[in-house]
Amino acid sequence: MSDDTDKIPGDKNGNRGKSLANKAKKLASEIEDEAKDAFEKAKKSAEEVADDVKRSAKEFSDDAKEASNDAKEEWNKVQNSEENKKTLVGILAIVLGWIGVHKFVLGYQTEGIILLILGVLGFFTCGITSGISFVIGVIEGIIYLTKSDEEFYTTYQLGKKSWF
Repeated sequence: MSDDTDKIPGDKNGNRGKSLANKAKKLASEIEDEAKDAFEKAKKSAEEVADDVKRSAKEFSDDAKEASNDAKEEWNKVQNSEENKKTLVGILAIVLGWIGVHKFVLGYQTEGIILLILGVLGFFTCGITSGISFVIGVIEGIIYLTKSDEEFYTTYQLGKKSWF
């Protein structure tokens, strides 16, 4: 700095201006160093967080793939086993639905007993109650047979939906 700029009014030798300028430079340098350190720390923290997020996302993705594969394997087992009773129950509902056989096969004892009672009462009600249970059986049989295997299994065997 030139001597003219270093002078502060009331300062005869210009020492005070130089001293303040040096303090300001030193303070600016310290602030700059602190800002650089803070920036580096923030950058390092951001990189660590990004790595953690990537690792968590990969773990989640791997877990989701594994769960999906497990579900597919379980579904294949169900399709290839006797666990899925869609065709059997659908035909039984159409043919013998009036006495509730299909309900017993699905494990719905209460509903099966209701249809059985309605069917047997038909002998005493001129077939009216048997007709009602027959219509219920035919409707349920058609519904069962028109659903996909997976939908039938999840709705009626896992979900235990007892009517229609």
